[in-house]
Amino acid sequence: MQGLVRFCREHIHIKKQHHLLNLIKHRKGAMVARSYSMPLPEKGLHNTTIAEVLSTKGQDRIGSWVWCRTDDTVYDAVKQMAQNNIGSLVVLKPGEEQHIVGILTERDYLRKVIVQDRSSKYTKVGEIMTDKDKLLTVTSDTNILHAMQLMTENQIRHAPVIDGKIVGMISMVDVVRAVVEQQHGEMKRLNEFIRGDYY
Repeated sequence: MQGLVRFCREHIHIKKQHHLLNLIKHRKGAMVARSYSMPLPEKGLHNTTIAEVLSTKGQDRIGSWVWCRTDDTVYDAVKQMAQNNIGSLVVLKPGEEQHIVGILTERDYLRKVIVQDRSSKYTKVGEIMTDKDKLLTVTSDTNILHAMQLMTENQIRHAPVIDGKIVGMISMVDVVRAVVEQQHGEMKRLNEFIRGDYY
């Protein structure tokens, strides 16, 4: 996981440098000093929160994440993951809509059902889920870089977002996408600056 994050950062940095050098070469002596008014507002990764990432996913509405209950069969839960093209489900107690008791991931399914030759149709989610006590969670005001660091160091791909109660789910894919989008925006601003379009 750390290798993926490092690769993304290095790849983006190299691409930015290469692109900027090409722009400068094409503009050879045409660079004229200009006085610029206020620069475009720059959010930056240090100021980007999980709440902002959730809003881009449409998870800023209560109950918009995908979940199952402890008494559901693993078969039904995994089927729901496949239908929604996701790798984890928030697990709730029957009758409680907002309080998380665990998480079910593809890794739980592989290690605790497939490898142990258990039947997913007769095994309940509560028997194999990662319990709430062992979960790594974040809050909606957690910085995106901090979330990436926590997920990388703990080798996890999904983290529930909890502000007293469950408000969403964040994945490593969401975090990397936010970093790439931020870097793309920064590269665009640098290109505009070099071309002189940055007023």
